[in-house]
Amino acid sequence: MNKLFTRIAGRIATLAGKPLTFILALACIIIWAVTGPMFAFSEVWQLVINTGTTIVTFLMVFLVQNTQNRDASAMQAKLDELLRAVGQAREQFIGIEHLTDVEIEEIRTALEQSCDTGDGKDPSHEAVGRLLSRR
Repeated sequence: MNKLFTRIAGRIATLAGKPLTFILALACIIIWAVTGPMFAFSEVWQLVINTGTTIVTFLMVFLVQNTQNRDASAMQAKLDELLRAVGQAREQFIGIEHLTDVEIEEIRTALEQSCDTGDGKDPSHEAVGRLLSRR
C-alpha cells in the first residue's frame, strides 16, 4: 500500500508542477467564468467552482506533504552519510533533525560563534563575497 501511494503521490506531484497542468486549471476557470451568464451567476454555478477548488486543494495538501516528507528524509539520509564518510566531520550532527527547534537554533548559534574570526566580520558574508567575485 505504501509503495502504491508513494508512486501515485509522486506522479501527481510531478504532473501538478507542469505548465500544462496550470494551463488546464486556468482553462477550467475561464470556462466556468464564461458560463456565468448562461446560469445567471446562480448559487449552484458558484458552488461548482468552490467545491471543485476545495476538493483539489484538500487532496493536494496531503500529496505535497508526502512528497516533501520523502524528499526531506532522503536529503537527511544523504547528509548523514556525508557526515559519516568525511573524516573531519562531527558525527554528533547525525540525526539532529529530530531535535526541537530551540535545540537546533542553539546548535546553529554555537556553530556561527565558533566560526567568528574575532574581527567583527561575518565569515559567511566574506565567503559569499568571494563566491560572487568569481563571476
